Amino acid sequence: MNDNPFPACQGPDPEPTKAKFEVPKGAIDCHAHIFGPESRYPYSPSRGYTPPDASLEQYLHLLKTLGAIERAVLTQPSVYGVDNSCMLDAVDKMGDKFRAVAAVGQDISDKELEDLHQRGVRGARVNIVDKGGMPFTDIAAVSKFSERIKHLGWHLELLVHVHTLENLTDTINSMAVDVVVGHLGYMKTDNGVKHPGFQAFLKLVKDGKCWVKVSGSYRITTAYYPPYGDVHLIAKALVQANEDRILWGTDWPHPVFKGKMPNDGELMDMLADWVPDEQTRKKILVDNPEKLYGF
Repeated sequence: MNDNPFPACQGPDPEPTKAKFEVPKGAIDCHAHIFGPESRYPYSPSRGYTPPDASLEQYLHLLKTLGAIERAVLTQPSVYGVDNSCMLDAVDKMGDKFRAVAAVGQDISDKELEDLHQRGVRGARVNIVDKGGMPFTDIAAVSKFSERIKHLGWHLELLVHVHTLENLTDTINSMAVDVVVGHLGYMKTDNGVKHPGFQAFLKLVKDGKCWVKVSGSYRITTAYYPPYGDVHLIAKALVQANEDRILWGTDWPHPVFKGKMPNDGELMDMLADWVPDEQTRKKILVDNPEKLYGF
């Protein structure tokens, strides 16, 4: 029996391939993480896994390889709790080319929120799925907190399983700011697009009540290898619901994924399958994130 409370997880494919389609100038990766070194940025004792180092330099190499992507949004991973130091130091190095989504506690001061904004933070993340990612007592506390970030123009990013979260619609509608949901709603594909929870999610996207990141396709597929054909219907349904609320992200370096690690080029190629129209892809890769993150 493995009683390690912090199991190590695999790293990304070290040899990413170039995307098969022409990536538009100004493209933005809206979901990625930087890890380590642990000696400088210690992990939370409440974490659920231990990632390998994934440096800013490695990440920039990935973006260059995929298609000369120069802008990105780093998202706070659960292993750091509410210590955003590793992520913010990376953003500081990249200046106006990077933005961030931070994790904060409900007792954070207004001054601390302002300071985070000055360092490029444009949203707060609440990870209800992974251990260590929920610094609030409950969803009601998250809703109350959302009032405090409204004047900053921030959004709230929720990592939830849309098909199992009770009162999904009421939860999203209770927030005072825009809501972003990660990983295509984080519902396994074998539940099907007709699942009531996913249908409720689709309606929220259609009504403009929330945004969705078409990231982490390997987290919801039942297939072993890309291109994960079973994700196609889910991704297409979301894009068709409201192309103005769709964002794209690599989810690099793919923390705590237990299957066969996919190549990042293959993952990005899937966007061309889901969205064959070049102008719509530009909207997803450039226009939508510029609007949400204030580039």
